[in-house]
Amino acid sequence: MPSYTVTVATGSQWFAGTDDYIYLSLVGSAGCSEKHLLDKPFYNDFERGAVDSYDVTVDEELGDIQLIKIEKRKYWLHDDWYLKYITVKTPCGDYIEFPCYRWISGEGEIVLRDGRAKLACDDQIHILKQHRRKELETRQKQYRWMEWNPGFPLSIDAKCHKDLPRDIQFDSEKGVDFVLNYSKAMENLFINRFMHMFQSSWSDFADFEKIFVRISNTISERVMNHWQEDLMFGYQFLNGCNPVMIQRCLKLPDNLPVTTEMVECSLERQLTLEQEVEQGNIFIVDFKLLDGIDANKTDPCTLQFLAAPICLLYKNLANKIVPIAIQLNQVPGEENPIFLPSDAKYDWLLAKIWVRSSDFHVHQTITHLLRTHLVSEVFGIAMYRQLPAVHPIFKLLVAHVRFTIAINTKAREQLICEYGLFDKANATGGGGHVQMVQRAMQDLTYTSLCFPEAIKARGMDNTEDIPYYFYRDDGLLVWEAIKTFTAEVVDIYYESNQVVEEDQELQDFVKDVYMYGMRGKKASGFPKCIKTKEKLCEYLTVVIFTASAQHAAVNFGQYDWCSWIPNAPPTMRAPPPTAKGVVTIEQIVDTLPDRGRSCWHLGAVWALSQFQDNELFLGMYPEEHFIEKPVKEAMARFRKNLDSIVSVIAERNKNKKLPYYYLSPDRIPNSVAI
Repeated sequence: MPSYTVTVATGSQWFAGTDDYIYLSLVGSAGCSEKHLLDKPFYNDFERGAVDSYDVTVDEELGDIQLIKIEKRKYWLHDDWYLKYITVKTPCGDYIEFPCYRWISGEGEIVLRDGRAKLACDDQIHILKQHRRKELETRQKQYRWMEWNPGFPLSIDAKCHKDLPRDIQFDSEKGVDFVLNYSKAMENLFINRFMHMFQSSWSDFADFEKIFVRISNTISERVMNHWQEDLMFGYQFLNGCNPVMIQRCLKLPDNLPVTTEMVECSLERQLTLEQEVEQGNIFIVDFKLLDGIDANKTDPCTLQFLAAPICLLYKNLANKIVPIAIQLNQVPGEENPIFLPSDAKYDWLLAKIWVRSSDFHVHQTITHLLRTHLVSEVFGIAMYRQLPAVHPIFKLLVAHVRFTIAINTKAREQLICEYGLFDKANATGGGGHVQMVQRAMQDLTYTSLCFPEAIKARGMDNTEDIPYYFYRDDGLLVWEAIKTFTAEVVDIYYESNQVVEEDQELQDFVKDVYMYGMRGKKASGFPKCIKTKEKLCEYLTVVIFTASAQHAAVNFGQYDWCSWIPNAPPTMRAPPPTAKGVVTIEQIVDTLPDRGRSCWHLGAVWALSQFQDNELFLGMYPEEHFIEKPVKEAMARFRKNLDSIVSVIAERNKNKKLPYYYLSPDRIPNSVAI
């Protein structure tokens, strides 16, 4: 009687083990085995982290093993089980690997295929075609699209974290409870003692140090000491939290009536302002997106205000970027003066603070929330709905959507919902952030997610001309490494452009992203279908880069750049100044956030800047969805490429007072999970 050796690996995360009864059936080309209870006498099977082996004897030859069925039956209480993989040693000594990496909940059954990645056209056997179809039918019932707010990309149909399919939930919900994490952060930072003075102002800038001294690090301390300087202000547009707004100014905007006479004391080349524009030395950051957005009205005791500044910047002879003119709102006029470095000290400082506050709002809601979190969720939902686990593109992308749908669901539940944590400290809370996303969706294009294209579109691609733009330099290295890796994987499974075009599952995935994620907007430029291997490589690079590198670049520096509150005020408690020569230090402090909002803000940027427990960084694929040697070799080359980028960045950062490390691959998590 033929005998098979079955090895079962249980996950090592919390609660992965089970006491339930586990049955296994082998499905071969010549027949199907009986159900076998996997159980060793006097032994605790399927403990967390365990690898258990069992001998399964069958009555007759089964032929080639095509599927295995795993069934879980209740022993005492319902007990979820996380199955990593199963290997089967056949009577003739062959090993077949069946990756799973899924939870089996309740009294469930799952059917697994062996780990070789297959396109639909590779499956000729009816039972395998049927398995493929059934898996997608089941997933499409579990992963449904929902409109959370009009005009938003569609998201998962789940009101709260526990409503999600078990496979995409966090291992421990406590780890991502925003209320808990923010409160814990405030406790760790010893700032709870300020909360009873919620509405009160700080007395001066030095007073902010009371909540800062416990948490200082190299960069945040440097920000605290130099935040008032024009050089530090300009530098942040290149390498701070939001390095995506600055662009080369090709023509002075009509609604910014700035003249050479106004700024000539800032110009170092004895040229007119227009000549400086022609030579490419003028840059602009325009916050027109904030024009007309409703400020937070959730607290009747505190008025909050927004502005929509335009900031003109200049590349000086040292190739450093400095501000030379700031207009705080979009429509020019007597009550909307252009502030200049030559103005009174506090006039200029307050104008810069307004720009920093506006930058914070756009960063949090658009650069961070919309363009990494929500976009990555779209890719994740479409992947689960349209790509079976056996598909090579599913195997490639699954690590890059890990916990993304869960973190976004948690955010909709606690953070950005009505009366959520976002409302507590932010001037765009209470609905303004929703208006911003709806407006920004008009500019969310496929091209703007292609990193090299986005840099080029802003005129920021010349490395000699703009030498200190580390976000661009490191981002291009990582983009190329990802693109090289995706090209190798695509080459393994797609012989020709025709195979790409005829892969209906792939086309359905791309179409789902376009139709539901991007709401079928032609202007978004998102492809409805993909016809070439080259386009497929680019598309996969966009998915992986957005979820990993782009998110890392705009998320993990939040504590560094935003913990010193005057440098990134989450709200302003007085309207923008309408005249020059009247601003005092007292006025500035009264405009900045009060003690309570400062504490909430600090708790938020601290919590958001922390890595997950057991974080998986770019190039780490501990779940072996791929079993083929050529893909494993491609992964090894990818890791080697990434290691060399880590070395390049470390060498560049040596002895730098302001090192830039957010795009170092050893600090880039695989997915959006915080």
